[in-house]
Amino acid sequence: MCSIFGVTSKSIDRELLITCFDRTLSRGPDMSRFEEIPCGYLGFHRLAIMGLDERGMQPFHLDEDVVVCNGELYGFRPLRDRLLSKYELQSQSDCEILLPLYHEYGVEMFKTLDAEFALILWDDAQGKLIAARDPIGIRPLYYGRLSDGEWAFASEPKNLLGLCETILPFPPGHYWMDGEFIQYADPAYVGYFTMKTEEEVCAKLRRLLMDGVQKRLDADAPVGFLLSGGLDSSLVCAIARKMLGHPIRTFAIGMDVDAIDLKYARMVADYIGSEHTEVIISENDVLEALPKVVELLGTWDITTIRASIGMYLVCRWIHENTDVRVLLTGEISDELFGYKYTDFAPSAADFQEEAEKRIRELHVYDVLRADRCISVNSLEARVPFGDLKFVRYAMSIDPDLKMNHHNMGKYLIRKAFADDHILPDEILWRQKAAFSDAVGHSMVNDLKELASRTYTDEEFMDRAQRFDYCRPFTKESLMYRELFEQYYPGQARMIPDFWMPNKTWPGCNVDDPSARVLANYGDSGK
Repeated sequence: MCSIFGVTSKSIDRELLITCFDRTLSRGPDMSRFEEIPCGYLGFHRLAIMGLDERGMQPFHLDEDVVVCNGELYGFRPLRDRLLSKYELQSQSDCEILLPLYHEYGVEMFKTLDAEFALILWDDAQGKLIAARDPIGIRPLYYGRLSDGEWAFASEPKNLLGLCETILPFPPGHYWMDGEFIQYADPAYVGYFTMKTEEEVCAKLRRLLMDGVQKRLDADAPVGFLLSGGLDSSLVCAIARKMLGHPIRTFAIGMDVDAIDLKYARMVADYIGSEHTEVIISENDVLEALPKVVELLGTWDITTIRASIGMYLVCRWIHENTDVRVLLTGEISDELFGYKYTDFAPSAADFQEEAEKRIRELHVYDVLRADRCISVNSLEARVPFGDLKFVRYAMSIDPDLKMNHHNMGKYLIRKAFADDHILPDEILWRQKAAFSDAVGHSMVNDLKELASRTYTDEEFMDRAQRFDYCRPFTKESLMYRELFEQYYPGQARMIPDFWMPNKTWPGCNVDDPSARVLANYGDSGK
């Protein structure tokens, strides 16, 4: 990960701007620059992943145009070779090709990128600042208005605290220019469904996921893998191991008492022959990490916070004990193929509508979790299930095929790899367990017990009433909200709602986001 920053103002004290920007030095600890441009300033903190020497440092310049980008442009090498006939490129950095591409295509460039990115670009000929974000929002970007009415953009909301009265997430799949957001992509929307057979669908899913993994293995810095023992991370690891032809480094985390998934992660690691590390945490580790996790996330959402504690702690261990700089993860599969609660979807149309909503909101939930937990530890996240071609195809599948007709969630993606035997059947066909639960049921219990000790029933009722927006409804949610307000006072609207099962569906009107409370949880947590 890297950190970017840009303002369209010169009336704000430069040293104050640098102080705010430096709050995210952990995203890019290798090198920093803060440059004046005609309309204001651009800043860049670098985590070197591609083109590791100083020539890959940003901002990049072409004529009088300037860009900073936190991103990965997949398949950039053939593009770079083609552009060399017309442009002088100095580095091996993928992001250096952005300004040449912009000179060729203008803002239409954003539609062509196979990338995860957030960027800020100064177009000198037009005298305009342009900001943009990838279609899913895998790379973070926030914005707000400065005291003089001008605009500010940054990788994290903490960069804008004290500068902007209201901070909001930059909408994915949009670019900003002349004070307006223009949508250029919406991967959640499909104009028609791909009415193929189950066999045809599975074959294409397999090919696209393998492509998504392969392109994310391209890095000049060491690569590792988060392995929970669940289907999604296990598939990513198994595919990568097969493609690379040598052992990969995998990392799993679990509580010291009841970590459900550690044994399954170990089973996968043994099967694929990875260099496997288990990170064991205690109740004390969890409770000590909680305030830091809320601060780094910038959220009050229950699900996101629970699932982030384990991820933050394993990534901290990786940062402190290895040379790994890139981590592949298994996020986004659930949003495409269903959770435990989507078994209760009343119809295929309802299933599809829910999937569209979840994909559009990913950037403030699971994707936010993966970005912050990894980037705060000076690592980069790559998400194969978030590959644009894979997402667009998965969303175009007849939703009836994705409904749970086989008493096995995410059946299509399991069947797609059934004949490969790259995973044990016990893993491939294992029921899903939520990551925050699988780290150890006791972790969630520890958090609930802390909240119960923090508030009496009367204190909970009184203090929850202070919040008009997304009012806390349990002691645990109140504890998170009050921690959030300590770090991000008045910014609760950065998050649209609690990430919960769809309460309008039968069996889903529950008061806890964990799948454990659903009637169909069954053997998931065993």
